[in-house]
Amino acid sequence: MASYSAYNDQQLLKLVQQDDESAFGQLYDRYWDKLLTQAFIKLRSHEEAEETVQEIFLQLWRRRHTIELRYTFHTYIAAVLKYEILSKLAGRKREAHAKMNFAVVSPMSDNSTLEKSNFDLLLQKIEKTVQLLPEKCRLVFRLSREAGLSEKQIAETLNIAPKTVEAHMSKALKSLRVSLRQFLSFCFFL
Repeated sequence: MASYSAYNDQQLLKLVQQDDESAFGQLYDRYWDKLLTQAFIKLRSHEEAEETVQEIFLQLWRRRHTIELRYTFHTYIAAVLKYEILSKLAGRKREAHAKMNFAVVSPMSDNSTLEKSNFDLLLQKIEKTVQLLPEKCRLVFRLSREAGLSEKQIAETLNIAPKTVEAHMSKALKSLRVSLRQFLSFCFFL
């Protein structure tokens, strides 16, 4: 078995793309602690930080044949971590927002059980639809609707053009309209 400690990141990635598990292990060992520290600083939860970093490495292995680096591997893995953290933070905000909305809506209704059930189904349908969006589109949607960022803030955060943010939002909202049209029609007939 070859020692990969002298290899640079790009050499290791090329080997990983050829299904070399030992090279993957070297990248894992090289970046695990750094990524975990950064994730913990942002998420303030050791469990969530470990889960996030583990997911990053799983994605790296799954996508190993299609990864094309524009810059260095370090830049790539740092960007992936940034997107995963933003996604986790947006998810937290979405959950808190949904709980708050439910707490406000629920006491006002006479059919609270039915409405809660419909509300839960609607949230599930929305989440399934959002999960089917392309990764960048999904992230833009979550940052806008769940984290409450403006298009300009999203563009700056993700280092993309405001028009690109607008295009992603348009695509996400169109997908949601199409997906939810039938579901909402069904709920109104109940």
